[in-house]
Amino acid sequence: MKSVVIATEDELSEAVAKRLVAEHPDTLSISPYLFGRKGFGYLKTKLQTFCEIARRQPVLLITDLDAEVCAPALVMKWRGKSRFPAGLLFRVAVREVESWLIADHEAIGRLLQRQARLPDQPDSLRDPKQTLLTLASKAPRAVRQEICAENGALTRQGLGYNRNLGGFAKNDWSPARAAARSDSLRRARRRLEELAGGRVPGG
Repeated sequence: MKSVVIATEDELSEAVAKRLVAEHPDTLSISPYLFGRKGFGYLKTKLQTFCEIARRQPVLLITDLDAEVCAPALVMKWRGKSRFPAGLLFRVAVREVESWLIADHEAIGRLLQRQARLPDQPDSLRDPKQTLLTLASKAPRAVRQEICAENGALTRQGLGYNRNLGGFAKNDWSPARAAARSDSLRRARRRLEELAGGRVPGG
């Protein structure tokens, strides 16, 4: 059993990372050492620490692409001329981890109780979080109040955003279904499958 250290930007990304590791209950477990919840800047400044840890045990690091041109460009900015150790699974959610959640049409449709058309290519969305908030704004009141901020609030999201969507990621979201619509998620799952199978993860 391999224990995987998780490093993520925020609470929601952490929930998604845990769900991805949980797809391999017989070979992978989640380390009690969880890093992050402080934004991408924290992850970037601690990158060398994660590389050192990854030489001893696997590290799953998930960061958002945000406004960067592409995932390879972001990776190059982070690592420079150095190479990541094989144990560092550096994965980029295109463009935000919310796109991975939206990609599971079946589950997100149940959560938001929507019959309307959902984005077929969530990786191409310019602002997946805003897309999710817009979809949630038309959901039943109980869901809407959790996910969406009240008028005049300083943040875009509601107070229950991370709690509600984190629970969704853990209990209802299917990475397998979502990966059919998200190439960046498919690649992340492939890396974890390689790790679970005892192979050295590829790019």
